[in-house]
Amino acid sequence: MTGDMQAFFEVHRGLLREGPGLPEDVHWALAQIKPPARVLDAACGPGADTATLAEALPQARIEAVEMVPHFVTEARERTAGFGDRIMVLEADMLSMSGPYDLIWCAGAVYFAGIARALGAWRKALSPGGYVAFSEPVLEPGASKAARRFWDGEGQVSSEAQVLSQVQAAGYRVLETRRIVGAAWEAYYTPMQAHIDALRAANLADAVAQACDQAEAEMSNWRAARDEVAYLLILARCE
Repeated sequence: MTGDMQAFFEVHRGLLREGPGLPEDVHWALAQIKPPARVLDAACGPGADTATLAEALPQARIEAVEMVPHFVTEARERTAGFGDRIMVLEADMLSMSGPYDLIWCAGAVYFAGIARALGAWRKALSPGGYVAFSEPVLEPGASKAARRFWDGEGQVSSEAQVLSQVQAAGYRVLETRRIVGAAWEAYYTPMQAHIDALRAANLADAVAQACDQAEAEMSNWRAARDEVAYLLILARCE
């Protein structure tokens, strides 16, 4: 791992979650489907949504996968009270075989690409299985502040473009939900507290720079908090 990545993960260590979201987002998806018996939490981070899924689905077996070792450790600690019906694995989210009745993925499909992720998951879903995933969206008429927030993040598609990609992958979009405002606050507020604690210590230069970058991101979000959004998509294989 490079020094820059080590510094990045120092800023992101010990947080409840690694992206915007709330338990209500999980409950929204679950309310619209038959209770799944087997669930995959793909790229689970430190396990916040894994725990929410376990609480909401007391009869389900849940597999949570994550590639970052310390997130795996944090997720295991967070979900230890649920016993052996939760398994947290250090694994690639696209390598899982299932079959799963629901694949939940908060924010990580973006890094693999919609076509690649949904293509890999087709064979991991049980017949009639669902995927629920969140994807960054930026509309053509977005403000300069909203566009500035996503600068450097690669291509961020509009809602229409995202839904078109889901359909092209052979899925039927059932419902969508925009993740704005409070869900981002729930992500950034603990991060700011962690950064404040880091700054109170003697920081290595790389960690100080990572703190600066995270605070710049937060500042850009505050300038466009009503526009910066993820789109949560509930879809089913055709």
